[in-house]
Amino acid sequence: MRVWFARVADSDVGHSFRSSPVAMAAAAVALLCIFCSVFANLVAPHNPFDLSTLELSEARLPPAWDALGSMKYLLGTDDQGRDILSALMFGARISLIVGFASVVLSVLMGVTLGLLAGFLGGWMDAMLMRLCDVMLSFPPILVALLIAGVGRALFPNAQDGLALVVLIVSITLTGWVQYARTVRGSTLVERNKEYVQAARVTGVSGLRIMRRHVLPNVLGPVLVLATIQVATAIITEATLSFLGVGAPPTSPSLGTLIRVGNDYLFSGEWWITVFPGLMLVTISLSVNLLGDWLRDALNPRLR
Repeated sequence: MRVWFARVADSDVGHSFRSSPVAMAAAAVALLCIFCSVFANLVAPHNPFDLSTLELSEARLPPAWDALGSMKYLLGTDDQGRDILSALMFGARISLIVGFASVVLSVLMGVTLGLLAGFLGGWMDAMLMRLCDVMLSFPPILVALLIAGVGRALFPNAQDGLALVVLIVSITLTGWVQYARTVRGSTLVERNKEYVQAARVTGVSGLRIMRRHVLPNVLGPVLVLATIQVATAIITEATLSFLGVGAPPTSPSLGTLIRVGNDYLFSGEWWITVFPGLMLVTISLSVNLLGDWLRDALNPRLR
């Protein structure tokens, strides 16, 4: 693992990043969104979870200047009187937690199974690939609905705590397949190379060969795929929350805000759904642009 990261550090990946204005702009936007979501308690002008500060008389207020000449609600308020800007910061935290957690679990699961399938081959390879075929037939939305239904039946009093677990588990169960297939294909190529054969001749165990020799050489495509899958996981979380399967209505998730704003869109309260939608597009687009840059930077054929 250390050898692979040292190899990346010594390459021209840093120069490629500095010479790409699109990558630098996307990184700046992504870091700004992550900073605002992580430190939302400090930078947000209001706390949407503090019920004592909410006023129903201030519900569905448009962006407007107050009497003192300052912008009290920069992006307006939602149907509960919550500041949209503050709700976006806290909602982005939920989306990023679900996105990163599900991708990390998918990478761990997919890389492990892909290494085993590609290195061992035989019945292990056939069984794992058939399992991948089965999992590809289940979309994340359907898996989330199934898990949510079972969870509500088993834990009827744990709706709020169960919501994030349902999101992470459903996205993970359908997201590990891409990593497993990618790693399996790369492992099939690496296991027949001279350095692997030499390690086998010297008596190195198969587990050590996979961990110390094969794994560092198959991580490049995994990092690119993981970067792009973060944006996909965030969009999936917003979709599930929009459908009512994800975050509870009391949590200012991006998907929940879009769903609430959709009910008032045709009555003129456009800001409730437009600004969360723009936030979702901004986060997903910046992460996707970083993934595209990383794919080009790590591909020697494009340099």
